Amino acid sequence: MFTSLLAVARLVQSVGMDNMEVTAARRSFLCDIGSWADRTALHEAASHGRALQLKQLIETGSSVNMVTVDNITPLHEACIQAHPNCARLLLEAGAQVDVRTIHGSTPLCNACASGSLECAKMLLEYGAKVNPSLTALTASPLHEACIQGNVEVVKLMISSGAQLEAYDVHFGPPLHIACAKGRVACVKELLNAGAKVNSMKFHETALHHAARTNMVDMIELLIEFGAHVYASDNLGKKPIDYTPPASAAYTCLISFEGNPLSLLQLCRITVRKFLSTRASEVIGQLDLSHRIKSYLQYCDHPSSL
Repeated sequence: MFTSLLAVARLVQSVGMDNMEVTAARRSFLCDIGSWADRTALHEAASHGRALQLKQLIETGSSVNMVTVDNITPLHEACIQAHPNCARLLLEAGAQVDVRTIHGSTPLCNACASGSLECAKMLLEYGAKVNPSLTALTASPLHEACIQGNVEVVKLMISSGAQLEAYDVHFGPPLHIACAKGRVACVKELLNAGAKVNSMKFHETALHHAARTNMVDMIELLIEFGAHVYASDNLGKKPIDYTPPASAAYTCLISFEGNPLSLLQLCRITVRKFLSTRASEVIGQLDLSHRIKSYLQYCDHPSSL
């Protein structure tokens, strides 16, 4: 009996050791992936902005590239919570700048989603890609900045070379999501940078999104840049069909449908058509009065001219 029990014990011990080896091998293959229950002290410190604790952990040898089961690193945490001091400590210690979560988000995506201009600038300084490849589960940094509505972050992404027509499977181009979220200032930056005002997703244009928000200033801005008021989506609906009857947006679109564009608007659309994003630069160099220059390019209050 004793011999039999000893044999069983040895078998259990052998199986247990094999399982330990498999687990160790798996963790090594997956870059020490843990689980949400295994979130490291670095993740917690970065998430809560505890820079001193984070510094101490790094100095004692904690890996800055440890990931959770969702492939989230401490740098992701610092950026989504907008803690630039923690992000800098991690980057200086060798954190991977373009590591992606299982959903495809990079730390720069997270920085833009949180509206942290400082984190975004820092990541770009460390070589972060402003145009990471898009997946079915994530949007580009510029999309995230437009969703959040921080115009300074949008400007930074554009000046850093963000693709204005990057196509997200859910949102379409950045201009669409900026309109859907009612981010007028972001819409203006995108248009001035050369975003295509009549770009489509399922035949839906930015003006369709603007009509749904009932924001007259956004509708007027898009039309000022040449948006087509008669464009039909895949349901055969025009922008006006998405506005409540008698609403300000409905009245605005009825006016544009019933009247031709003004000479002022036609001039500006023509100038942008031929000069694109160079319009302001070229017009600024012409030997013309300030009033005529203002007439030829967009300003916040065109009706005041």
